[in-house]
Amino acid sequence: MQSRNSRSTQPSEYQELRQPIGAMSKHFADGHHIPYHNHKRDQLLFAVSGMMRLKTENGAWIVPPVGAIYIPSGVSHSVTMHGEVDMRTLYIDPQKTTKGDQLLSDLMVISVSNLLRELILALCEEPLQYETGSRGHKIAQMIEQEILAAPELFLHVLLPRDKRLQILCANLLLDPSDRRTLAAWSQTVGASTRTLSRLFERELGMTFIQWRQRVRFHNSLAALSNGVPIAKVAFDNGYDSASAFSAAFSKLMGLAPSKILKH
Repeated sequence: MQSRNSRSTQPSEYQELRQPIGAMSKHFADGHHIPYHNHKRDQLLFAVSGMMRLKTENGAWIVPPVGAIYIPSGVSHSVTMHGEVDMRTLYIDPQKTTKGDQLLSDLMVISVSNLLRELILALCEEPLQYETGSRGHKIAQMIEQEILAAPELFLHVLLPRDKRLQILCANLLLDPSDRRTLAAWSQTVGASTRTLSRLFERELGMTFIQWRQRVRFHNSLAALSNGVPIAKVAFDNGYDSASAFSAAFSKLMGLAPSKILKH
């Protein structure tokens, strides 16, 4: 059997495979940054350990070990590693899958079940050029079904185009615990509270409070993945108690912060 350690770690060598899914293993150091690029095939990025931040021109996503991010072909994106990342990448040709089309139509983070995790790891141990009907081929088909069945994790933050809103959002991304009201921000960025409120709804599809909350949760995942206690994460992200933070986090993100701590 071909070991995963003997196969290429160059993404370009996975784009023309005759197999519907090619699996690549690669290790990245903390802070490693992959600049904007895109691929011919769809991708599923999964970190066995460590955490990834992915950005496009329209948003940012965070990917903890309990999740994986599906990236449709042609979508330009960058990836930054937080902690040492032991990555598994699936390169998927939508036309060759059982579905005969993209498994998911949008870029999103999905929950990785224990079964999906083990299937990804197993495919990385199979020969890259597996035959139709082989164990590798059957594993790939099961992966397709698990991706289709996986619930979405709402781990993304939309980014604005308006320059005034960009100033506000950039500051909150740097310090999610900032408790300034929209009225206070209006003086900083030179736009009325009403204008800023309208811009949040129009460009980001949510209120200022909702966007700030999502940024706080987005930021908190990095700390939780590194084992920082929930009480400290709650305080650092503007919450007065761990219980209030946990309840709000679970409601919006679809998983409890304690689940992140286990990884």
